[in-house]
Amino acid sequence: MNKEQLLQEYEQVFHEAGKSVYFSPGRINLIGEYTDFNGGHVFPCAISLGTYGVYAPRTDTKVEMSSANMTDSPIVSFDINDAEPEKGNGKTWANYLKGMIVQLRKAGYTFDHGFNLLVHGNLPYGAGLSSSASIELLMGYILKAEYDLDVEQLTLVKLGQKVENDYIGLNSGIMDQFAVGMGKKDNAILLDANTLAYNYYPLELGDYIVVIMNTNKKHSLADSKYNERRAQNEEAVRRLQSALDIKYLGELTNDQIDQYSYLIGDYTLIRRARHVVLENQRTLQARDALLNGDLELLGRLINASHVSLKNDYEVSGVELDTLAETAWQQPGVLGARMIGGGFGGSGIAIVKKDQVAAFKQNVGRVYEDKIGYKADFYDAEIAGGPQQL
Repeated sequence: MNKEQLLQEYEQVFHEAGKSVYFSPGRINLIGEYTDFNGGHVFPCAISLGTYGVYAPRTDTKVEMSSANMTDSPIVSFDINDAEPEKGNGKTWANYLKGMIVQLRKAGYTFDHGFNLLVHGNLPYGAGLSSSASIELLMGYILKAEYDLDVEQLTLVKLGQKVENDYIGLNSGIMDQFAVGMGKKDNAILLDANTLAYNYYPLELGDYIVVIMNTNKKHSLADSKYNERRAQNEEAVRRLQSALDIKYLGELTNDQIDQYSYLIGDYTLIRRARHVVLENQRTLQARDALLNGDLELLGRLINASHVSLKNDYEVSGVELDTLAETAWQQPGVLGARMIGGGFGGSGIAIVKKDQVAAFKQNVGRVYEDKIGYKADFYDAEIAGGPQQL
């Protein structure tokens, strides 16, 4: 999507010239699923698919927003000092943007005028590539730049999570906002979600690339099992605390969850906890595998992650399983798994470059035969964080 095209779209909607054009990436997660709100490690990276925004200031205190992706949606209008979430058909998408204004005001920042904003994303909607975090950090970055706010990028990341938790009502961890806001080109980020300590690691895959596999089954985390899984993990921690001084499952080793699972005493809760602990350790092993250039081990860890998410955490589904398990059978594939919240959305596969075309064709055919509609495939380019174009 080029800048001129976006400026033209803005002019068609608002009948004036746009001032500035911005971009905020989406994200994939190599490994470390459902570990971030459990005080564990995640290993995400930003991608070149994301959300664009065209901004122009107003002289009054009104905000007008339009989405090129929501063709049936009216322009959403509100006062920049209004804190109430938008309600009604075709309007709720604006809450991810409005929520950032609200959270920045709560943090003590002020806005003396309004603005017009056109947003246009090329992230497939509902694909689990974190369009919501992309939109939140787009808004945060625009407000920082256009209102000359003295606010650190990490603060914007934390406020993006607050939008999700407090304004939208999804009890999510910080990984998505962190991956989007702190993304670095050609690097993955190993993040300790408990301390927010992080390191960049070059994603050097040699003859392989990451392919995104979109089930085209929409998922909405807010009304999925996400909050239920979080509650199950918190209950497991509460039971373990009778003998262990811990705050999060991410503090446990594989041996500890094995030896103390009798304290949890419930088969479902044991499996939920086991996924988190083993997935956290897999994520650290994946970092080491990448550092050592052991791509085959990285692939096996990615496969193990999917198996655990399917069987212990039960957040997969026939669509994601079909993609991952078909991918495992293809030549030139090191590993594949579901990513994101599950119940639809996307997966990733690490595929040898000269096998990518055959991979997409073969997996796509099996998927369509079994599921009844097509999957989409994208080559993942690892990108930097939000920027002005």
